[in-house]
Amino acid sequence: MALQLPISNQKRVVIIGCGFGGLELARTLSGKGFQIVLFDKNNYHTFQPLLYQVATAGLEADSIAYPIRKIFRDNKDVFFRWAEVQHINTTEQKINTSIGECNYDFLVIATGTTTNFFNNNAIAENAMPMKTVVEALNLRSLILQNLEKATLAENEEERKALMTYAIVGGGPTGVELAGALCELKKHVLPNDYPELDFTHMEVLLIESGGEVLQNLCKENQAKAIRYLTDLGASVLLNTRVASYDGSVINTADEKIIRTYSLIWAAGVKGNEINGFDATTLTPGRRYLVNESCQINGFENIFAIGDIACICTETFPKGHPQVAPVAIQQGTLVAENILALTEKKGLKKFAYNDKGSMATVGRNRAVVETGKIKFGGFFGWFAWMAVHLMQLVGFRNRIVVFINWVWNYINYDRNIRLIIRPFEKKNQA
Repeated sequence: MALQLPISNQKRVVIIGCGFGGLELARTLSGKGFQIVLFDKNNYHTFQPLLYQVATAGLEADSIAYPIRKIFRDNKDVFFRWAEVQHINTTEQKINTSIGECNYDFLVIATGTTTNFFNNNAIAENAMPMKTVVEALNLRSLILQNLEKATLAENEEERKALMTYAIVGGGPTGVELAGALCELKKHVLPNDYPELDFTHMEVLLIESGGEVLQNLCKENQAKAIRYLTDLGASVLLNTRVASYDGSVINTADEKIIRTYSLIWAAGVKGNEINGFDATTLTPGRRYLVNESCQINGFENIFAIGDIACICTETFPKGHPQVAPVAIQQGTLVAENILALTEKKGLKKFAYNDKGSMATVGRNRAVVETGKIKFGGFFGWFAWMAVHLMQLVGFRNRIVVFINWVWNYINYDRNIRLIIRPFEKKNQA
């Protein structure tokens, strides 16, 4: 199968990955005299911050996904190919993909991250990750399937295990998912399953460290825990999951928790591509890049977003793996590619940190921007506004807004569907 790219005298910029950084780079560089070729293993862009709402029946998957070809349908110099990149040949300046080879003049790696199970094979086999649309839909099915099975359970112990949802990782994903599950427990599920006693449903947030939302101040960390506790979640700090066999969690301090639903949000690692020396990677599988986002040792190869690591005094372990970093780096690399073709000096990346936020259910959120810190309803409203504006596509913004308004007024989640049952080993 051939790539069928037009022959052109323009320099070719190959971008691997259509996340926030890759899209911003292609948009910025389009119309500047380059042939831009995008590769991604999906034909859509995923708005990952709202995956947890797909998993908890708040939004449909197509509300947070957008076709890549539609984004660039008016950009005649941008070409998308649906493929998985398997290897980078830096000597010959070409990449090997599942559909053929492609040469490049400039290469930008924006492949993001995948779930990190820290080499624990048992957890990797039995836990539920939530980094993709498919994984979020699998999790939605599992949550509902376990409730259906709970109605048939022959004893109370089995029923309780089916109604226990353990989330590992106290970052924004874990906190937001725990809050959403608590709201399902409180407002929605008792109406669907009147035969179940939802005082037996447990939502556990398990964090190996001493706090949740480590990038926020102590005040907001405490506020987030208070919000979760008020909603009915149990927050287990300084608790490390040692093993999970599909039905029983064993912690490092010898706690035993019976559950058929372990959701892993405890860490990520870079989606690196074969072709580079191991010295170009951090232990977290991120590419080491200089302040111009060039991979160390290469002038025409860049990495941006979650996969890139710029070590500075302010960020000794690299910048936070969030969308604003990727977007700002995408803009910078577009300018630096132009500078290289014009033989000008390259710009260095300076992160403009506009703040951090996390929502913990209805009318509850924590927000920090500069020295300003706030939460509650106004934080929740700010969280919604920011996420709506970041969604790709006017239609998606309208659909998500309508869903949020409907859910707020009716205390309901309309998408409680098991369209594709999920089968997991050791499942009851």
